[in-house]
Amino acid sequence: PDALGHTTIWSSFVVARHPGVPIHEKPDMSRFPAEDIRNFSIIAHVDHGKSTLADRLLELTGTIDKTKNNKQVLDKLQVERERGITVKAQTASLVYSFEGKQYLLNLIDTPGHVDFSYEVSRSLSACQGVLLVVDANEGIQAQTVANFFLAFEAQLSIIPVINKIDLKNADPERVEKQIEKVFDIPSDECIKISAKLGTNVESVLQAVIERIPPPKVNRKNPLRALVFDSTFDQYRGVVANVALFDGVVSKGDKIMSAHTQKTYEVNEVGVLNPSEQSTQKLYAGQVGYLIAGMKDVTEAQVGDTLYLQSHPVEPLPGFKSAKPMVFAGVYPVDQSEYNNLKSAIEKLTLNDSSVTVHRDSSLALGAGWRLGFLGLLHMEVFNQRLEQEYNTSVILTAPTVPYKAVLSSAKLIKEYKEKEITIINPTQFPDKSKVTEYLEPVVMGTIITPDEYTGKIMALCQARRAVQKNMIFIDQNRVMLKYLFPLNEIVVDFYDSLKSLSSGYASFDYEDAGYQTAELVKMDILLNGNAVDELVTVVHKEKAYSVGKTICEGLKDSLPRQLFEIAIQAAIGSKIIARETVKAYRKNVLAKCYGGDITRKMKLLKRQTEGKKKLRKIGNIEVPKDAFIKVLKTRSNK
Repeated sequence: PDALGHTTIWSSFVVARHPGVPIHEKPDMSRFPAEDIRNFSIIAHVDHGKSTLADRLLELTGTIDKTKNNKQVLDKLQVERERGITVKAQTASLVYSFEGKQYLLNLIDTPGHVDFSYEVSRSLSACQGVLLVVDANEGIQAQTVANFFLAFEAQLSIIPVINKIDLKNADPERVEKQIEKVFDIPSDECIKISAKLGTNVESVLQAVIERIPPPKVNRKNPLRALVFDSTFDQYRGVVANVALFDGVVSKGDKIMSAHTQKTYEVNEVGVLNPSEQSTQKLYAGQVGYLIAGMKDVTEAQVGDTLYLQSHPVEPLPGFKSAKPMVFAGVYPVDQSEYNNLKSAIEKLTLNDSSVTVHRDSSLALGAGWRLGFLGLLHMEVFNQRLEQEYNTSVILTAPTVPYKAVLSSAKLIKEYKEKEITIINPTQFPDKSKVTEYLEPVVMGTIITPDEYTGKIMALCQARRAVQKNMIFIDQNRVMLKYLFPLNEIVVDFYDSLKSLSSGYASFDYEDAGYQTAELVKMDILLNGNAVDELVTVVHKEKAYSVGKTICEGLKDSLPRQLFEIAIQAAIGSKIIARETVKAYRKNVLAKCYGGDITRKMKLLKRQTEGKKKLRKIGNIEVPKDAFIKVLKTRSNK
C-alpha cells in the first residue's frame, strides 16, 4: 500500500516484439502481404554452422534476446543437444525491418547429416530460396554438394554464405573458387560471415530480401496448405507444421484432409518464433503451425494437403516417400513392455515419418517390429529418442539391408504373387534352388578428401567391393571420388573407417542407385547343431568366412559355460565354414588318485567324458538376451 493506503496492482504484461503490444494480443498476420514474405532454409554439411547462423538471425531480428547462452537454440531435442547435431528441421518466423518496410522471414534450420536428407528435401518444399553455408576452413564437402543439388532440382534461389571467417586457418578466397568451380555460382555472390561472432550477418538478411523471390500465392483462392512436418503433443493431439499456398485459415474453420478425407475444426493457428505463438489467422505464403484436434497419430500424414470443407481443391504434390536403407528388429526388453513400446513407436514415427514399421516376432526375443531407417545414425538417434523421450528400453538386432530375389518357377511366382520378392528379414531368405538370381541394393557414394589420403581411401573402397566411377580435382588439394558401393558394405562401419583413415578430413555422402546382381548366401549360426534364428545373416560369398568367424568368436566370449561343451558353428547350407568351442565345466575326477597306475586315471576320465556326452544330448542351450545384445554390438563394432 502507498502513503494513502491505496494498494496499487501492477498490470503485468510483457512487451512483445513491438513495444506497446501486450503479449496476450495475438499478432495480426495480415499486415504482411505476400510480396513482403520470404521463405528460406539453411542447408550445409554437418558442423558448418547452420544452427549457429540461425541463432544470430533470431537475435538480429529481436526474436530471442541476446545472451551468452544462445547456442543452437533451434536444436530442441535432448539427442541434438548431446550429440551437437541437428536431427529435426525447425521453423522460426522473424520480423525484419529493411528500408522502412517490415518483412516476415520464415526460416527453416535443417539437419546436415546424410541420414536426414529426407528432412532437408521436405523443408525445401516450403521455401523459395536457400542459404548454402560453407565452412571457410573445410571448404565444400560431400553433403554440401548433395544439398546443393536438392535445392537446385527444386529450382530455388541459392545464396552462398561462407562461414567461420574468424578461424585462423580460414581461407575464404579458396572456398569462393571451389563454389565457382563446383556449383557455377559467381564468386561475387558469396557472403563472408562469422556466425559465432555475428560479423556481417546483417548482410545475409538483406540478401534474403533482395535475392529470394516472394512466394507465388493467391489469398483470394480457397485454402490450400501443405503439411511438411508434424509432432504429437500429449494434451493437444497432433501439431502440424503447414505452409500455406493459397487462401487463409483461422480458428474455427472446418478443414478437411486430402489423405484421410476426415473433417476437423481448427482449434489454434500460429507462427513459431521459435516457441509457438498463436495468431488470429494465417495467410497464404506464410509458414506456421495448426492444431485441429487430430487425436490419432496416423492422421497427420507428412505431405498431406489441408483445405476448407466447403471448397475442395486439387491436392498439392506430396513428397516421395523415404526409402529405407537399413532394417533392424526392435524388441522390448521385457514382453510386458510391448504396449508401451508400441505407442512410443507410433508417436515417434509421426514426428519422424521416414521410419517404416512392420510387425515381427522371434522365438528368443518375443513379439516386436522390423523398422526401416535411412541409415545407421538415424537408427541410433531413433533408439536414443525412444529411451529419452518415452522412457522405453529396447533390444536392437543387427542392421540388414533390403535384398531382392528373382524367383525361378511359375509355381513359386504364383505362391509369392510376384516375380521379384524383397527380403527385409534374413530368416526369410529363399534357398538357392528357388531363385534365378539374387539382387543387392547399391548406392552411388561421393567422397571428398584432401588428396594425400586418396591412395588409402581407394584401397578401403576396393576392399568394400566398390567400383570407381569418377575422380575430379576440386582445387589443388581436394579430390572428389565417386564410387558405386554395395549398400551392405557401407552400412555398419564404413564411415568410421573412412574418418580414421583420413584423420577426419574426408566426408562421405550417398544416394540410392538401384539394385545389382550379387552372389549372396544365407549363413546360419548353429549351437550344438541347432540353428539360432536371431543370428541368421545374409553375406556375400567372398566375405562369408570372415563374417562367420567374427560371429562365432563373439558368441564364444559371451555364452555362459555349461556342464557340457557347446559347439558354435557358422554354416552355409550344410557346409560348416567356421567353428568355436565353449569348453565344459568339469569336476577334477583325478583328485583322489595319489600316484597309482595310468590305466586307473584313464578309466575315470573315460567315464567322465561319457557322462558329458550323455548330458550334451539332453542339454538345452538357452541363449541369454544379454549374450545376443553383446554379439550384435560386437558385430557392429567390427
